[in-house]
Amino acid sequence: MVKAFSGPEYLLKTNRAKELYEKFASTLPIYDYHGHLNAREIAENKSFTDLGELWMAGDHYKWRLMRAAGLPEELITGQITTYKEKFMAFAQVLPYFVGNPVYHWAHLELRQYFAIDKPLSAKTADEIYDETLQQIQKGGFRARDLMAKSNVETIATTNDPIDDLYFHRQLHHATDLQIYVVPTFRPDAVLVIASDSFSTYLQQLAEVSGSNMQTLDDLLDTLRQRMDYFATMGCCSADHSVSTFPTVKGTYAQAKHIFAKRLTGQSLQLEDIERYQYYLLFFLASEYATRGWVMQLHLSALRNANSRLFDQLGADCGVDSIGEAVSIRALQQFFDDLEIIDAVPKVILYTMNPTAYYMMATMAGNFQRGSKGKIQVGPAWWMLDHRDGIVEQLRLISNTGALGLFIGMTTDSRSFLSFSRHDYFRRIVCSLIGQWIEDGEVPDDNETLGPLLEGVFIQNARNYFTN
Repeated sequence: MVKAFSGPEYLLKTNRAKELYEKFASTLPIYDYHGHLNAREIAENKSFTDLGELWMAGDHYKWRLMRAAGLPEELITGQITTYKEKFMAFAQVLPYFVGNPVYHWAHLELRQYFAIDKPLSAKTADEIYDETLQQIQKGGFRARDLMAKSNVETIATTNDPIDDLYFHRQLHHATDLQIYVVPTFRPDAVLVIASDSFSTYLQQLAEVSGSNMQTLDDLLDTLRQRMDYFATMGCCSADHSVSTFPTVKGTYAQAKHIFAKRLTGQSLQLEDIERYQYYLLFFLASEYATRGWVMQLHLSALRNANSRLFDQLGADCGVDSIGEAVSIRALQQFFDDLEIIDAVPKVILYTMNPTAYYMMATMAGNFQRGSKGKIQVGPAWWMLDHRDGIVEQLRLISNTGALGLFIGMTTDSRSFLSFSRHDYFRRIVCSLIGQWIEDGEVPDDNETLGPLLEGVFIQNARNYFTN
C-alpha cells in the first residue's frame, strides 16, 4: 500500500518504528544547542508578513536550489522583489528537487505549522500561500509562538565576543518567556590574524572591553573577560569555524611574537599564521575546560566560493561547499597537548567532509575521560543533514562508539520554522532502530530502547551542556 505523502508515517518504515516514534519521540521537547536565530527577534517577538518572509528571508539552502533551477537573483535575494514573489518562484521550482532535504523540510513545515499536507508546486502555490497567509494574519505565528509550537525548551544562539548581549539580558530576565535562550561564544575573528579586518576587529574588541589591546596578553585577558560576561547570560559553549585545522604547533612565545609583528604591519608567513592559530585554539580550549564549557569545532567547509556573489551579498549567501578533510594528525596533536596538562574540554567535532568521519571518531575515542561522550562527532551537518547523511552518521557512531551517549540533532538555522528538522531526525532514528529490531540486531525491549532514544533526542544534550 502506498503511504500518504508526508503523512503521519513519514520516514517510519516499520510498525515498530511507528511505535517507537509515538512512544519515545513525538512529544519530547527540543534542546537546540547550536543555531543562528536572532536574539533580538526573540526578545521583540518578531511578527512575519507571510510564509515568504518565514522561508525566504535568510535561507541559503533554498537560495542554492533556486539558483540551480536558473532563477534570476532578483527573485532569490533581490531587494525589490516581494516575499510573495520569492515564495511563488520557490514553489515553481521545488518539484525539481524531489528527494532533496529542502523538499522534505518544506513539506514537514507546512504540515507541522499549518496543517497543510498537499505538495507545493506552481499548481498549488496560490492556494497554499493564501491559506498560510490567513493563518498568519489570525495570529499565533510570531517568533515566540513558533518556538512554543515547536516545543522548544532551550535554544543557543551564536554570538561574537564583541556582542553586548543586550537582547540576551532582556530574555534572561523575562518573566513571560518559558524558553531558555543562551548565547554561544564564537571568537572566529581573533583567529584570522592575516585578515585585512583583523586590526579593526581588535579595536572593536578593545572598545567593548575597555582594554588597550597592545599585546597578546591584552587579547587573552580580554577574551577571558568576555567569557566571564557571556557566562552571566548562561553561556556554556563556544563555537569555531575552522576550515583547515593548523598543522604547525605554536607556543605562547611564538604567538606573542607573531601578534606583535601583525600589529606593526609586518607580513606573516603561512607558518606564522598556523602557529598563532594553534596557540589561540589551545588557549581557548584550556579556558573552556576550566569553565566546563563545550568546544564546538565546525570543520572542512569551503566558504564563500563564488566571490562575485560573496561581494554582492556577503557571507551565508549559499555559495559554500564541502572542503578538504582536516588533518587528523593535527587534531591528535592538539588533543594530546591538552591531555598532557589535563585541559581537554568537552568537544563536538562537526565535519562537512564525510571521508574524515571514521578517522575523527576513532581519534576522539583516544581522549575520553571524565564525562560521558566527552569528545564526539556531532550530528550530520549542513550539506550532510539529509536522510542518507543522518543514517550514515548514526551508523558511524554505533560502529565506533556509543549511540546511547550521542547528543542528537540541532537546527544550525536562521529560520523559526526549522525546528521541524528535529522531527525529521527523530523519525530517521526510530526508523533505523525499528529496522534493527525487525532484523533481530537489537532486543525488542522498550525498557532498554526507551531511555536510549530519549537520551539521543534530548536528555544527553541536557546533561552534556549543563554538567
